Amino acid sequence: MNHRDHPDLCDRLAGEYVLGTLRGGARRRFEGWLHGDAALRRTVAEWQDRLMPLAEFAPSRQPPARVWQGIARRLRLQDAAQPWYREPLQWWRMLAGASTAAALALAVVLAVQEPAQRIDTFAALTDDSARAALVVTADRRNNVIAIRAVNGTPVPDDRTLQLWAITQAGTPRSLGILDERGTAAIAITDRALGPDVALLAVSLEPKGGSPNPNAPTGPVLYKGAWVHL
Repeated sequence: MNHRDHPDLCDRLAGEYVLGTLRGGARRRFEGWLHGDAALRRTVAEWQDRLMPLAEFAPSRQPPARVWQGIARRLRLQDAAQPWYREPLQWWRMLAGASTAAALALAVVLAVQEPAQRIDTFAALTDDSARAALVVTADRRNNVIAIRAVNGTPVPDDRTLQLWAITQAGTPRSLGILDERGTAAIAITDRALGPDVALLAVSLEPKGGSPNPNAPTGPVLYKGAWVHL
């Protein structure tokens, strides 16, 4: 089978590769494809850009020693007098130079996730230049969908951001209004996370939300699809 003839499969495998869930022989075979396929390498880079905003949700605490030991084994690090993970500059140099750095960083984020949470679905909402602006996570343990701005989303005083779910039939559903910081929390429902939801989108609306409860009236600034971990 020529993988280039199956773009949907390549996209799915690239996502699993970045997440670190593609393992064993399948991972080695995929890495072999990467060596000779520039388009596939770009797909992996796009997945890294989508997933890295999850780092915004990492608690500020030291991961267990077993996490660092596992990363050290994967990178085949040699023992040193000063543990490598205690040297921030060395850590970031290694991340910059490793093709699987984003996957490992995401693995750390997931490993130190708060026990009270169970985030198994998320969406990175990007602008027209594919820059991540908002991260949406579904915490099934607490039945909460949380929306959070990555680097701030400036909005004029007389405008507001409104979140929509777009169905596979193209029908918008309003999920609520974001506050001035670009954040919100809503309950998990089929309206937001049902099997017919194809896309999430955020539009710029007059203060208080769209005058039309059934569709955006302003420009759609950000959009992205749910990703199941």
